[in-house]
Amino acid sequence: MSALNQAAFQWIHGFAGRNIVVDDLGTFFAAYLPYLLGFGFLALVALQPGARRKLYVFIEGALAVIISRGVATVIIYHFYFHPRPFLFYGFAPLISAAGPSFPSGHAAFFFALALAAWYADRTWGNWYLVLASLNGIARIYAGVHWPLDIIAGAALGLASAWAVHRILRRSRRNSFMPLSPQADILDPSS
Repeated sequence: MSALNQAAFQWIHGFAGRNIVVDDLGTFFAAYLPYLLGFGFLALVALQPGARRKLYVFIEGALAVIISRGVATVIIYHFYFHPRPFLFYGFAPLISAAGPSFPSGHAAFFFALALAAWYADRTWGNWYLVLASLNGIARIYAGVHWPLDIIAGAALGLASAWAVHRILRRSRRNSFMPLSPQADILDPSS
């Protein structure tokens, strides 16, 4: 394990346990913010104009998440085990976590979702990128991830969402299916 990774973890996690309000905020952002991000993405889908656009945005986000969290991180977990910081140092984390530490499944999931949201709506996407970053930092603060876990998970999530977006965009272009709000899947004339 790199000394820089350990030093960055100790600096961020070093703030834990000093203030109960800050610890509660860290716990919220590490454990409960993901639920809000999930529901928020469904709200973003619902706000899309037209059923075809709603379906496209949902599928793009779902595929990005499945590839990043359900495939890439699981494959890495099978070949590489890295203990979580609280196991390495022997302390009680602010939230519970199990399994390997590297890469962060939360970061892979939420950065994939963030980029999918960004492709659908830049404003929502920018907020999602900020909140996914905040979730990653909070998971370091809580003692369940190393900084490199978050960086690797974020890279997997962003790469997966980018690849899915490119593939879907190319297939949409090749099929001559416009994705305008006027081209509604429920309207047989479109």
